[in-house]
Amino acid sequence: MPGTRVTMVTVSCRWSVPMAMSITHRGTGVALSGGISVFAVAALVLPGSFPHYLDLIHSLSFGPALITLSKFALSFPVAYHTFNGIRHLVWDAGKGLKIPEVYGSGYTVIALTLLTSLALTAL
Repeated sequence: MPGTRVTMVTVSCRWSVPMAMSITHRGTGVALSGGISVFAVAALVLPGSFPHYLDLIHSLSFGPALITLSKFALSFPVAYHTFNGIRHLVWDAGKGLKIPEVYGSGYTVIALTLLTSLALTAL
């Protein structure tokens, strides 16, 4: 259109720890809900019992590296979602809402998640 001026707006956004942790919390929540739902439906529908499928997995003879990685991949979302959920409950109580506290609690959640995931993987 004549006389119409077009302007381009650029949105610049830097990732921050709280932003990444918020997205990760939502993602782990969806993954855990989906995983539990799939496992529950499979337990109801599949003909064999749990020991049958456990023996089937053992017979595949996966190497220790894949088993360790799988254990970590299962324990990480559970630990992260648990610790970050506790962090959110503390926020709901009105505590720890100042920016330095938000970052500090975020780093604490990350450290606790890694330590717990590694400990569960070592079992």
